[in-house]
Amino acid sequence: MGVKEEPNKEILDPWGSSLIKDYERLFTLFGISPITDELISSFPATHRLLRRKVIIGHRDLERILSAIKEGREYAVMSGIKPSGEFHLGSKLTAEEMIFFQRLSPRATLYYCIADVEAYNDNRQPLHVSEEIALSNIMDMLALGMDPKRVYVYRQSDELRVLRLASLLSRDVTYSTIRAIYGDKPFGLYISALIQVGDILLPQLPEFGGPKPTVVPVGIDQDPHIRLTRDLAKRHEKDFGFILPSATYHRLIRDLTGREKMSKRNPMGMFTLTEDLKSIKYKIMSAYTGGRPTAREQREYGGDPDSCMIYELLRVHFEEDDSFLKDLYYRCKSGEIICGECKQVAVERVLRWIEEHRKKREKMRGLAEKLLKEHRI
Repeated sequence: MGVKEEPNKEILDPWGSSLIKDYERLFTLFGISPITDELISSFPATHRLLRRKVIIGHRDLERILSAIKEGREYAVMSGIKPSGEFHLGSKLTAEEMIFFQRLSPRATLYYCIADVEAYNDNRQPLHVSEEIALSNIMDMLALGMDPKRVYVYRQSDELRVLRLASLLSRDVTYSTIRAIYGDKPFGLYISALIQVGDILLPQLPEFGGPKPTVVPVGIDQDPHIRLTRDLAKRHEKDFGFILPSATYHRLIRDLTGREKMSKRNPMGMFTLTEDLKSIKYKIMSAYTGGRPTAREQREYGGDPDSCMIYELLRVHFEEDDSFLKDLYYRCKSGEIICGECKQVAVERVLRWIEEHRKKREKMRGLAEKLLKEHRI
């Protein structure tokens, strides 16, 4: 069974499960700039997601790099739906947010708990979102989020976001939003407008006024960025907005290798709080780039580029570039077969999960404080 591709190549679906094959075409179609080696060299620090070209595109990232170089204030803004415990897709976005927060002491992170989107997309009650959000914030802190430079809020509580969405919607017609998102329930259109408010929130006078803002997201979220930039430009005289910047990461396949990783397919992902035996089972059952038999694997080698085990390590659980390179060529040469490679992955993943859980359990009190701090 092949990988599903976007059914409508003119529309990116932020709420869909399809993967993308032709990123270059998307870049051209929507005016996204590639992350080049030259741009990467401008960063004051490196990150495996940059080095390994997991983060592949951007809009006006130079504006953020200039702010870092000149010691000026900037905002990092993104959000995660509290529709379940953190899985690997959540972890990916979280690590990018934290990376940009750490690049400068002048950076403030705005972490949006997207409970309105969870209500509209997942039909999840707001009180359930609040319970899940607490666990999500514990993960953010355990991953390295600086609690002294973060503004945590729930969409349903932040009246300034809801007010911005209401005011900026003046220039959005049904035809416009349908052209961007396709035919969707109206609640998702409203969620999109609220996300415009989220992205522009750091530029309000209460937060120091207009400033460069970077939004790290998966490339399927670009419709929100385009809508926000268009409305920011239209309302520049009223608010003085600076067009928000964005970085885009590839859509990571789930463990079956068939779809975008999401909570909708439990066998294609695992959460950071899941039973260790369950995580091990899912890794051992994951799609690989191996041959039908061990003999053929030894003789002809495997295909790590299509292997979810290699991708799991490359994207999430192996910081050592030299180890990863060695594993790649051992697979290509047939020196290592899939069962052996899966065991390597299991050991590394479970060790990381166990260490992360020790950290996150110490964060409960701080997470509760951050969750309540800005509540109405």
